[in-house]
Amino acid sequence: MIRAAYIHIPFCEHICHYCDFNKVFSKGQPIDEYLEALESEIKLSLEKYPVDRLETIFVGGGTPTALNEKQLEKLCSIIGKHLPFDENTEYTFEANPGDLSSEKIRILKGSGVNRISFGVQSFNDDLLKAIGRVHRAEDVFRSVTEAKKAGFENISIDLIYSLPGQTIEDFQQSIDTAFTLDISHYSGYSLIIEPKTVFYNLLRKGKLSVPGEDAEASMYELLMEKMDKQGFIQYEISNFAKPGFESRHNLTYWNNEPYFGFGAGAHGYTGGYRTSNIGPVNRYIDSVSGGKLPILDEHFVKDSERMEEEMFLGLRKTAGIERTHFINKFGKDPFVFFQKQIQELQERKWLEASNDHIFLSKKGRLLGNEVFQYFLGVCD
Repeated sequence: MIRAAYIHIPFCEHICHYCDFNKVFSKGQPIDEYLEALESEIKLSLEKYPVDRLETIFVGGGTPTALNEKQLEKLCSIIGKHLPFDENTEYTFEANPGDLSSEKIRILKGSGVNRISFGVQSFNDDLLKAIGRVHRAEDVFRSVTEAKKAGFENISIDLIYSLPGQTIEDFQQSIDTAFTLDISHYSGYSLIIEPKTVFYNLLRKGKLSVPGEDAEASMYELLMEKMDKQGFIQYEISNFAKPGFESRHNLTYWNNEPYFGFGAGAHGYTGGYRTSNIGPVNRYIDSVSGGKLPILDEHFVKDSERMEEEMFLGLRKTAGIERTHFINKFGKDPFVFFQKQIQELQERKWLEASNDHIFLSKKGRLLGNEVFQYFLGVCD
């Protein structure tokens, strides 16, 4: 049974230099028509895969809060009308600190949203400007204060490290400043320079300098150390929470569970298929207007692939892979099926194992992507 839904709003007031998500400038875009198409897609999907209740809803982008008040109200109305959720559902909206007005906060709160995730990235205004962000540190404090005043208790922020020109001292200052917000969840991601971004083009031209691997590793170790000292549990490679405030939606991905993906360019995992939607907004609208689900690509995930996914997704969690759960799910013992990979990773001290769990060592967390490669293509 599908228990989670991701909804993609691809519109942005500004495009950040590092962002490779499916997004477009808001100005001149058919936003109202997009919302109508989104509603049609949700209805078509629920006809195919009926659900009685969702555990999590996550609205991301793009920038969902780049919508004006009327459009935001329409979006929340569509979600409330068609997606079954209750007060125990984790219902998250991504937001930019600079464009979340008190009226938009009121709309979100009144629509049942109970979690806000702010894309902060840094508290250094010079760095924010350099990476193409338009908000400044003071906007973060204002937005978080207003969200708390409206009754939001589950608030998260994203930080990025290994930014161009960023020093370890810069990042330490951002972490320390972040703690003064007194919120329940933090995410910390290393900058990845992706194709088709401003940073990628600058790097190719030799006009961009980023911290080296040693500095990047030091920043990550600093993040883990400071979060631990402040009582935040690292439950996933990049995520830290007070007990009970872990992102249940993201755990859906890492637990390799099915989820809806609604909107232009959204990815889903339904009926055993991993799907990706049409990305360009107008093509997405046209597809749904024709009464068809806007799926561009779909891939049926074989059992062997599911087992590989279970390993490299599950190892993102600090708790790792539970042996008994894996056996119950697939009828195979991961300690036996992936014996060669596990043994080699243990010898490198990247992986640790107990009687019933396999999990990344602290060293392994620093090299997560290299560890995950060991479980790709094993079953070919």
